[in-house]
Amino acid sequence: MAKKQFKSESKRLLDLMINSIYTHKEIFLREIISNASDAIDKLCFISLTDDKVGLDRGDFKIVLKPDKESRTLTITDNGIGMNKDDLENNLGTIASSGSLKFKQSMEEKQDDIDIIGQFGVGFYSAFMVAKKITVNTKKYGEDTAYCWQSSGADGYTISEIEKENAGTEIILEIKDNTDDENYDEFLEQYRIQGLVKKYSDYIRYPIVMDMTKSRVKEETKDSDKPEYEDYTETVTLNSMIPLWQRRKKDVTQEEYDKFYSEKFMAMDKPLKTIVTSVEGVVTYKALLFIPSVAPYDYYTKEYKKGLQLYSSGVLIMDNCEELLPEHFRFVKGIVDSADLSLNISREMLQHDRHLITIAQNIEKKIKNELTSMLQNDRENYEKFFNAFGRQLKYGVVSDYGMHKKELQDLIMFYSSSEKKLVTLSEYVDRMKEDQKFIYFATGENAAAIDTLPQTELIRSKGYEILYCTEEIDEFTLQSLMTYKEKKFCSAMNDDLGIETEENKEDEENKDALLTFVKETLGDKVAEVTASKKLVSHPVCLTAKGGISFEMEKYFNSVQPDANMKAQRVLELNLSHPAVKKMEEFIKSDVDRAKKYAEVLYSQALLIAGLPLENPSEYTDLVCSIM
Repeated sequence: MAKKQFKSESKRLLDLMINSIYTHKEIFLREIISNASDAIDKLCFISLTDDKVGLDRGDFKIVLKPDKESRTLTITDNGIGMNKDDLENNLGTIASSGSLKFKQSMEEKQDDIDIIGQFGVGFYSAFMVAKKITVNTKKYGEDTAYCWQSSGADGYTISEIEKENAGTEIILEIKDNTDDENYDEFLEQYRIQGLVKKYSDYIRYPIVMDMTKSRVKEETKDSDKPEYEDYTETVTLNSMIPLWQRRKKDVTQEEYDKFYSEKFMAMDKPLKTIVTSVEGVVTYKALLFIPSVAPYDYYTKEYKKGLQLYSSGVLIMDNCEELLPEHFRFVKGIVDSADLSLNISREMLQHDRHLITIAQNIEKKIKNELTSMLQNDRENYEKFFNAFGRQLKYGVVSDYGMHKKELQDLIMFYSSSEKKLVTLSEYVDRMKEDQKFIYFATGENAAAIDTLPQTELIRSKGYEILYCTEEIDEFTLQSLMTYKEKKFCSAMNDDLGIETEENKEDEENKDALLTFVKETLGDKVAEVTASKKLVSHPVCLTAKGGISFEMEKYFNSVQPDANMKAQRVLELNLSHPAVKKMEEFIKSDVDRAKKYAEVLYSQALLIAGLPLENPSEYTDLVCSIM
């Protein structure tokens, strides 16, 4: 029997495919099972009009048989089988696709015929784990059966054999273990069961395997020392019907919740289940979940975003990052599209026009569902926002603000007047007629912001303040810049856009006091002004220029050597007794007045949450005044 050689391009493809296309060797089982399902599809379709097939839909199956002693794994199907020409065309030329040709010839007769897999490239992935492959096959309607054998790129042989029924039997002779690779795993029944569950759970025909199990011997059940015996049971390894392929009205929320819990190993129930089916330029089904709590590793590098990607029920990728924008990385779920090839790498996915269209549609769908939840289920939306709101704010800031228009109506902040989370739209709708800005204040928590002196004037006018208690908050508002044509203004800014005649008059009459304090403090402050915002407190710090105090704290925490500083403006409440006392001492005791200026500046630093340069010196200063 003469050995036939692969075409030169096929040899190169075989080597490239084994070493490059598939990252994980375990993928081979998915490919062979998909091809078996493909072959059964073809015969099943023929059986609709040909009584001679002699098989009902329930008779079709794929059988797996691992044998540790002979180191073989056998995959058998009772599908359409192959003749000599099929073996030459489908297996002799690696990139050929018998499935594709069959589908093209049949689609005029039946619109909804669905063929998984493309015999060729995927089949040869078996050489990642097998040193030799034998294919015994007989095509339906023909008398002669054939055996195709190959040990890799050297070539293959085809010979006639005896085989009773149509179908294909693929025997993989598993490679011996090496120091780097454990090939024994592909002969272990539970490993094979796990691979079927992972990649081929939704193949529409039963995938069965005889499994050895253990049980208590009947005669020793009531004994103190029961004895065990092994027995063999034929087990169906796959569930066959994907939940997302069923009509939404036929699935209960309890079933969705159970699927979410089992599929994604989640302890929580999803806040929102999104089921979508799209037909058109690209056809796909998606089953998405918005979790109710953030996973423990969500804000770490270890967290993997992405949706599970299937092609007609066969898993292509466990975490397809390309399907989700970063700001919606919290979404879990599945996308299934027949328009995507099984034989596709991550690099190819990034440029696949079908995938790009699906991703764009999914982003719109998620946004619409979140908007609907915000409008119609406020309690659950706030629960969601407490878990993942920070992610939406990161989305506003990232990519130079590219997504801010899509996300600005979804973000929320705690309100000084409402004492709860509010949207920017709700804030603007409540703004007073004379109010110029959307005011916000930063601090560690709401209680700390409540006591900030810088907010006194804003509150006295009855204006609402948004509380920024997370590091990302101020960056988010600065990135937005405006909302509904209203600018954002920090309570820490030197100009709040609120002035009174009294304040102007005080400022004009106190130039000497302000000059004295500035000369005393020197470069510690950029400016000393009469405050336009303080009511009961003596002093506060505000920032001028582009850097705020919160930005200063953040950048210095991540880059201590940068020594980034906001320009400090010391604001004095000229009507406060402490400031008036300092003014008196300027005339009678200059050294004491200077101590007052230093103490007031240190107090302003503490109120702003900024560190004192020398805490010991500050306490000595206070004691000397006392």
